[in-house]
Amino acid sequence: MVAVSEEDAQARRTRLLFAATLVGLVLYLVLDSAAQALPPHYSPVSQAESDLAVGPFGYVMTLNFINRGAFSLCFLFALALAATAGDVMGRRFRRGGYLFAVWSVGALVLAAFPTDVPATPISWHGAIHLAVAVVAFLGGAFGAVYLSLGMEGNRHLSRVRGVALPIAYAAVVLCLVDLLGGFVVPGVFAHYGGLAERAFLASMLLWMGWVSVAMLRGRAQTGAGSLDGQGSG
Repeated sequence: MVAVSEEDAQARRTRLLFAATLVGLVLYLVLDSAAQALPPHYSPVSQAESDLAVGPFGYVMTLNFINRGAFSLCFLFALALAATAGDVMGRRFRRGGYLFAVWSVGALVLAAFPTDVPATPISWHGAIHLAVAVVAFLGGAFGAVYLSLGMEGNRHLSRVRGVALPIAYAAVVLCLVDLLGGFVVPGVFAHYGGLAERAFLASMLLWMGWVSVAMLRGRAQTGAGSLDGQGSG
């Protein structure tokens, strides 16, 4: 029987968590598309994604919020394992981890408090949903930036940083456009607010997806060998 070292075991856990992130991400796209296709057929261009959780098939989007929170937490734990294996987890990385945890847990909270669709009175649960969404979006965008910056100097994550950081900066810009656009150009956002929100969400999914794929392909290493269990050669 071959003994498995702690480093190898940690590498396998990291790989499984990144793989779970990708599975959750694909499921997210499937559920989001299904919710969009079902009645009452909200507009993806003008209406927020959260509106999909309101209606006869709203449970599909509610499940998707839970899914987003779950795979975001898987991703965060995978990054933390890779960072500790690389011997460096600096202040920026830890700060990014806390912010990204807000994004992850925020998605779970959004599932519990449905939003108010346009032209309906503001409810207590809709107000909570809006406040949590704002905080979670900011936490996700800036968390991605700090986590990407914190990859510098880490022997397992530094090579992922070159692409991860520009995507994270793009996510911050898209987040601010989404959150502030309605105040700056309310007429435009009345027609295109949903598209702006989805552009931000797409940037977050792209960031998590690219980093996960890069780690699984062995661009970054963890433990004594690469994520596929082989040495760096």
